[in-house]
Amino acid sequence: MRILGIDPGFAKLGFGAIYCEEPASISVGDFGVIQTPKGEEIGMRLRTIYEDLHTVVGEIKPDLVVIEKFFFYRMANTILVAQARGVIMLVLAQFEVPIREFTPGQVKLALTGYGNAEKYEVQEAVAQELGLEVIPKPDDAADALALALTAWFQR
Repeated sequence: MRILGIDPGFAKLGFGAIYCEEPASISVGDFGVIQTPKGEEIGMRLRTIYEDLHTVVGEIKPDLVVIEKFFFYRMANTILVAQARGVIMLVLAQFEVPIREFTPGQVKLALTGYGNAEKYEVQEAVAQELGLEVIPKPDDAADALALALTAWFQR
């Protein structure tokens, strides 16, 4: 099973794929970020997200996509993140891939056993579960891998 995690963002969107086999074999696929150029017109930045995510999903061919459930960010950023999330949902609909959503608290609980864990604790758990010697960077990619792992643990 290929699970793609997506950490929605407007300036930086994290993605991370894991490949899973029963009973408990997990390996890292691809991970990284889609960045949009600061200062570029909003529509062009959304187009970048659309095109780059379309490529990522097409290459990974996920069986399931997991997205961080939207909650209110800083007010100035909320509308932009919501617009980016709409583009993400459009791309996923075009690929007809199933989607699950988790809140940050659900991810923290699944990976650390504590719903109020610190970000570094979640990142350490991601590295440990995936057998990595270092925490994946940037943080947005590690967050996306955490989402994918949460889906696998809650299958």
